[in-house]
Amino acid sequence: MKIEHIEAYPVYYPTRGRFKFLETPGGARTGRAAVLVKITADDGTAGWGESVPIPTWTYETLESVTSTIDRYLKPGLLGRDPRDLGGIHKSLDAAIKPGFTAGMPLCKAGIDIALHDLWGKALGAPLARLWGRTGNPEITLSWTLNPATLDQLDPMMEEGWEKGFRNFNVKVAPDLAYDIELCKRVRERIPNGFLWADANGGYDLATALRAAPRLADIGVDVLEAPLRPNEISGYQRLKRQGALPILMDEGVITPRDLMEFIRLDMLDGVAMKPARCGGLWSARRQVEILEDAGLMFLGSGLTDPDVALAASLALFGAYGLAYPAALNGPQFLAYSVLAAPFAPVQGRLAVPTRPGLGVDVDEALIQEIQVKL
Repeated sequence: MKIEHIEAYPVYYPTRGRFKFLETPGGARTGRAAVLVKITADDGTAGWGESVPIPTWTYETLESVTSTIDRYLKPGLLGRDPRDLGGIHKSLDAAIKPGFTAGMPLCKAGIDIALHDLWGKALGAPLARLWGRTGNPEITLSWTLNPATLDQLDPMMEEGWEKGFRNFNVKVAPDLAYDIELCKRVRERIPNGFLWADANGGYDLATALRAAPRLADIGVDVLEAPLRPNEISGYQRLKRQGALPILMDEGVITPRDLMEFIRLDMLDGVAMKPARCGGLWSARRQVEILEDAGLMFLGSGLTDPDVALAASLALFGAYGLAYPAALNGPQFLAYSVLAAPFAPVQGRLAVPTRPGLGVDVDEALIQEIQVKL
């Protein structure tokens, strides 16, 4: 089996509701950029992947992902065996060299996810079976709250509650007083649900050290990304403080990153995102490292649409995710390119069980949101 074609489709998904990473600094909605990747083998088997660049979260953009795939990654992959995932990842890293960590990981994730989908389809098996796992048949979800004012909180919570969500993740930072009141009101509404505060690196160290014990006092369960990922000594101080489990996110890209951060005693766990890690090859190894170290593995996403969401479900289901996952693509996206779109039922999503990622892409639907660069 050889790779015969690689096609990249840049798209913009229309959105609904407010999510701060999908708007300009002035508050205008931007849509959700993504690059769908189709890899076809010489026997006609095709796998789908998806890169999810988001420049308000990291440096990768729709344009950089599309051009990197077409100009730098595709030439080195055509003619290769798509099942040689380890060898292909070495080729990807040779084409786009790592700096402090992997280069262009969101871009590479689109390739990786498509190869996993192709691999599973070629063997007629879902990814969990190929990994030797059984896992969970469904994933419990968390509803995302990011109100610009406290007046917006109640309708946001009510929407999630009416849809069957009983667990919530809250965007916090940099205003600690606002964050405390916000999380207090959420905890009062859900006394028994999982409550997850995510600062996206928005606190300075002094504020983070005040935030952790105060958030713990009102019943927050975990604090994600309180600092920027390069504030190593700051993470060490928060970990030693021990007020709340401290999760890392943005800075954990490769298994080597994770092992070093564990050695430096910087974290209690990681909010895993296959799209952030260069795909499932790296993310799966990181979950196993966390399991071996006895640390927390939480599931998160980048407002993942369609194929990227399917990859997250495959990983989190196979590895028996024990906490509600912050997979908010269905919450904020108003379009799907899948023949059968994902639709949460009572705050849960079923993990697809058909071969590969277990989803079917309708290429006619791609044309409706595809953009020219």
